[in-house]
Amino acid sequence: MPLAPHARTSRPGPHVVLPPGAVAVGWGPVTTPTPEPARPVVGRLPQQAATAGRPAPLGRTLTAMVTPFTPEGALDLDAAAALAKHLVDLGNDGLVVNGTTGESPTTSDEEKAGLVRAVVEAVGERAVVVAGVGTNDTAHTVELAHQAQRAGAHALLVVTPYYNKPPQSGLLAHFRAVADATDLPVVLYDIPGRSGVPIATQTMLRLAEHPRIVANKDAKGDLFAAAQVMAASDLAYYSGDDALNLPLLSVGAVGVVSVTGHVVADRHRDMIAAYDAGDVARARALAYSTVPATVEIMTRGQGAVMAKAALQLMGVLTHRTTRLPLPEATDEEVAVLSAGLQAAGLL
Repeated sequence: MPLAPHARTSRPGPHVVLPPGAVAVGWGPVTTPTPEPARPVVGRLPQQAATAGRPAPLGRTLTAMVTPFTPEGALDLDAAAALAKHLVDLGNDGLVVNGTTGESPTTSDEEKAGLVRAVVEAVGERAVVVAGVGTNDTAHTVELAHQAQRAGAHALLVVTPYYNKPPQSGLLAHFRAVADATDLPVVLYDIPGRSGVPIATQTMLRLAEHPRIVANKDAKGDLFAAAQVMAASDLAYYSGDDALNLPLLSVGAVGVVSVTGHVVADRHRDMIAAYDAGDVARARALAYSTVPATVEIMTRGQGAVMAKAALQLMGVLTHRTTRLPLPEATDEEVAVLSAGLQAAGLL
């Protein structure tokens, strides 16, 4: 997918607007010296004005894609390609591969590269493919960034280094090193509940000055911190917490990187379009319609485990195999999940 020039300034930049779809209210279905600056990814996405003059460099609706495995636990690239096509058809204009939802802690570097290649080949002309490359080792993260670029990724997702709890100066140096390593746009991933360390507001603002750090996937749960950064920079915010998708839009986020997007990406797309159009009541109704899916996938079990089970129930995946330490969903968990998805009008 080609990249279009984009200068990071405080002035309005190129944006993406998704066409609104049919909407129904309720729980039923909803019809440094560096290489050249980073640029927003374009392809099928029209470059038009969107939210309050803020760039949406990766589109508006993205899903953090699960990684399909065979019943024996091997990487299933054919199933991954088919899943990617399904997710784009559902309404996603971007996919994150090799994220935590993609079980990146249990896939090898070689498998990660193969997955990026397979998804780019399947949907790279229709959607943005963002490769998760974050680790708690800067040198390894840089290596994975180079690998993702060679495999054809359009952008990189870089999570806060986890477990070793670096200070803010270490975070600043880490993210800058990764952003300097390639000419791909970089999306920060601020998720202190898992990393153990938040990206502080002042650190975020300093990172926003880097020409290739274009966005933040926000799973901090702090709306005011998000608003502070967006008020003082043009960094694009994407909700990384399905429970807060609409609230984050209200303070300036441009889109979502969702787990429930595996099953309700069309509703996320329409919610964003409604909010852009100023129809808050419609956006709220659409957000409410996704609540059962969020409850079942994100609160009753681990997200990747339950997303795979949901996709199996919907006939998208043949297997719901995971790799330890993630156990696949039990039959009892699947029965509860099924009831919730039926309540959401998804089965």
